[in-house]
Amino acid sequence: MGRLDLLDGGSRDSGQAFPIYVAAIGGLLFLAFAYFMVGQVATTRNGAQTAADSAALAAAQDAREQLREGWLDVILDPVQWEKFLEGEGFTDSSACRQAAVFAVRNGADLAGDGCVRLAGGSEGFGVTVRTTGAETWHATASAKAVIEPKCTFTAPEVPAPEETEPDPDPTEPEEEPEPKPITGLTCGDDAWTVDPDDPKLPSAADLFTVRLASDDE
Repeated sequence: MGRLDLLDGGSRDSGQAFPIYVAAIGGLLFLAFAYFMVGQVATTRNGAQTAADSAALAAAQDAREQLREGWLDVILDPVQWEKFLEGEGFTDSSACRQAAVFAVRNGADLAGDGCVRLAGGSEGFGVTVRTTGAETWHATASAKAVIEPKCTFTAPEVPAPEETEPDPDPTEPEEEPEPKPITGLTCGDDAWTVDPDDPKLPSAADLFTVRLASDDE
């Protein structure tokens, strides 16, 4: 009888332990699922931020290339350099097309305000994107990239013209003086001289810095 009682007690203990075991397994599975979902959400958010950063930088870099190309068009006329030196001479549409391309490459589309030129004194772009694809979770993120000039220009002093006696018999037209090299352009620590016969500029990266900016900039 004692042995039967012992066996019956073991059966009862096993029967009581089984629901606890099921509950524990269920709790572990729930925690695993919760951690998985948290990880998926974090991954999606990180992907959205990567896409926003890439899109903003792409827009700013396109604008930087536009600035250099526009500057080259007027390189022999330093009077027109100012807007390029200040990072202003570019069009928004071309830059924002590049932002859209890079957003798609990183699994997102432009969303919300999309791609807009910065206001308030800073040149650059703000971009907002939303992730795409078959994921359950989608995320939205924003980023800003600014364009900062690295060059300054100090126009050389023009000497006063010398007074000369007029030619009493001007039989030949005066020849126009040959254009002189343009000096006074400094990019970083390098001084540049623009040769009028072969005008060149530093690379776009040497002319302007492109970087991501924080929200308070």
